[in-house]
Amino acid sequence: MDHNDAVAILMQGAVQAGEIPGVVVAAGGRDEAGFVAGYGLRRLGTDDAMAGDTVFWIASMTKAITATAAMRLVEAGRLSLDAPAAEVLPALGAVQVLEGFDAAGQPVLRAPRRPVTLRHLLTHTSGFAYDMWSAEILRFRKATGTPSMSTCRNAALNLPLLFDPGEGWHYGIGLDWAGKMVEAVTGQRLGTHMAETIFGPLGMTDTAFKLRPDMRARLAGMHVRAADGALAPIPFETEQDPEFDTGGGGLYSTAADYMAFARMILNGGRHGRERLLKATTVAEMARDQIAPLSVQPMVSALPAATHDADFFPGLSCGWGLSFLVNRAQSPQGRAAGGLAWAGLGNTFYWIDHGRGTAGVFLSQILPFFDAKAVGLFRGFEARINGLA
Repeated sequence: MDHNDAVAILMQGAVQAGEIPGVVVAAGGRDEAGFVAGYGLRRLGTDDAMAGDTVFWIASMTKAITATAAMRLVEAGRLSLDAPAAEVLPALGAVQVLEGFDAAGQPVLRAPRRPVTLRHLLTHTSGFAYDMWSAEILRFRKATGTPSMSTCRNAALNLPLLFDPGEGWHYGIGLDWAGKMVEAVTGQRLGTHMAETIFGPLGMTDTAFKLRPDMRARLAGMHVRAADGALAPIPFETEQDPEFDTGGGGLYSTAADYMAFARMILNGGRHGRERLLKATTVAEMARDQIAPLSVQPMVSALPAATHDADFFPGLSCGWGLSFLVNRAQSPQGRAAGGLAWAGLGNTFYWIDHGRGTAGVFLSQILPFFDAKAVGLFRGFEARINGLA
């Protein structure tokens, strides 16, 4: 049995057992475009089948694309990884550290000991956090009336830091600020800039912040899994008239489009005749940037949005610009130094420079880190690596 057949058996079995409504997976190599395959339904209660061109909200899989846009500008000398980010975005010069809350429930803030940099933003060492993984930030939002990130309002970014820049790791809104830095130096909306510099050259024709009518017609529906395991479709669409394009999580895409991006990173910044990044830039993006810090398990402060998330229990992981980096070989056979991340709707990818493979797994289920979806993603990668 070849790897593709093993993947098909796994995915078809999961759909037939009702474990997931549907999924699209893709895998390829440096020189091999590989395959894209859909299984199951785009939305329960319909007969709309998953297919290679099905459109998904890829959420935080947006982050690596935003980092790529930023790193192209670093190459061009228009952004700096280590200069104060406030030189480009003055608003970042006013950010403060949250020390706690006073007797009246109001936040206690102080100035940070050093300025936030683009490198901090890309590595999640800035001190910025998401409220869904920080009870303190959730409390800050409620105490101050700060809107949630889902509103796509500029005011949603007005959050404090949990610690001084560079002194910890916490997953957060850094890539949204990085997207703002891209906009500041280019004078373009982030989506427009990405379309011209990344999506166009890579042939990513179905990737955008705003859904075209033909994309909406191919959109996978979002589903919620209840505590008893039952799945139900829900209405879901990101803000289509946002104040800003969310570089941390706003894109819609397809498995085929994202594979083009992943294979560009796998090939050291090259895609066919197109070179989007220098090989040295990709090497820097893939380098573990945060040692002696480590990525910590992400503990949910908002159970409706996410479960606790630990990608490799017991395995030390670092962070690149902007990828999870496994420091030792994973149980699924991913070589040490592999790159990966995910999206809130249970979308996942990996880029394995050691093995020369990349894979994409797209579903639409909430809360994040759904046990069935995570198990299938791990099984998918293991089968591509010939370990299952």
